[in-house]
Amino acid sequence: MPVSIIVSAFVAALVGFGGTLALILAAAAAVGASAAQASSWVAAICLAVAGTSAVLSIRHRMPIITAWSTPGAALIAGFGSGLGMEAATGAFLVAGLAMVLCAAIKPLGTLVSRIPVAVAAAMLAGVLARFVMALAEHAVATPALVLPVIAVFFGVRRLAPNWAVPAALAAGIAGALALGRVGPMPAPELSALVWTTPRLDVSVLVGLGLPLFLVTMASQNLPGFAVLRASGYEPPVRSILAVTGLASMLTAPFGAHATNLAAITAALCTGPDTDPDRRSRWRAGPVYAGFYVLLAAAGASLVAVFAALPPALIATIAGLALLSPLTGALTAALNEEKHRIAAVATFATTASGISALGLGAPVWGLAAGLAIIAVDRAKRR
Repeated sequence: MPVSIIVSAFVAALVGFGGTLALILAAAAAVGASAAQASSWVAAICLAVAGTSAVLSIRHRMPIITAWSTPGAALIAGFGSGLGMEAATGAFLVAGLAMVLCAAIKPLGTLVSRIPVAVAAAMLAGVLARFVMALAEHAVATPALVLPVIAVFFGVRRLAPNWAVPAALAAGIAGALALGRVGPMPAPELSALVWTTPRLDVSVLVGLGLPLFLVTMASQNLPGFAVLRASGYEPPVRSILAVTGLASMLTAPFGAHATNLAAITAALCTGPDTDPDRRSRWRAGPVYAGFYVLLAAAGASLVAVFAALPPALIATIAGLALLSPLTGALTAALNEEKHRIAAVATFATTASGISALGLGAPVWGLAAGLAIIAVDRAKRR
């Protein structure tokens, strides 16, 4: 096997895991997960990523790289406070079921695809904006820790964008150690899966499960399909949705929120740098899966290490990791002039963080945008 395949898979796994682990832990904290449940969350979703990447890549002989839903984790962290792990797990289960149904029932997939891109992107932007705006707050509150991390992020980003977040994390850990802001380091331990019985709460299913499904489809799966097509592959859409949706359902009771097609990290394994022969690049999938199995085993130790770091550092890393997705979401939201007002209304409503009738801001933001588009279309008739 060419060394380039191993290197590409390693970099993709390291960037995907290290760049957004802070968001997973923020999501786990928001829904009240215990330390054991948070460790199980990380281990379960790493195993889901490993299994789906290996199965899909071997089955279809193309580099199908999966990941956890980064925007989904941001959604949970921002709007999952007080829900409880049992209710959140029920929402994860239903979001996975929705992906399976999209694969099995073609009209349902068509209906989801008819949601205007501007509205879906604006809802995602509203979710992500809360984390990015927090960067300024933490920079003012703890400048000695946060400002050097931000400087490293933008400095590295000019040379190697994919390494900007891991470099910022490394700089942050070094800064926290120098400032004496790091708690006791844990002893190494293997991860263990912890079962959480899902509770199906209708308001949580609609308020969290539906937005989780939508942001995962719009911001992860659709760009992931585009990455594969750009590299000369025709993605097996229904197979990918079925396998990742089923994996999401199976791992939801262990805390995993959503498994989906990767986009940015997938590009590291689908191009000629991985292997000049396009027909051989599929081997990056199983190798990538192997690295994620190792990360799953080390999940408990990594979660404990992050727990010893200052909360301001974790929030800063999360905000920096979401700068690029927020930029993409805002660009897509405002791309079409005819939908801009609806997109801005969706963004503002979602970013407001309101809650009414048991439903969170993302649902009301989506409803506001769709209502404005419906009124505009009625006027044109």
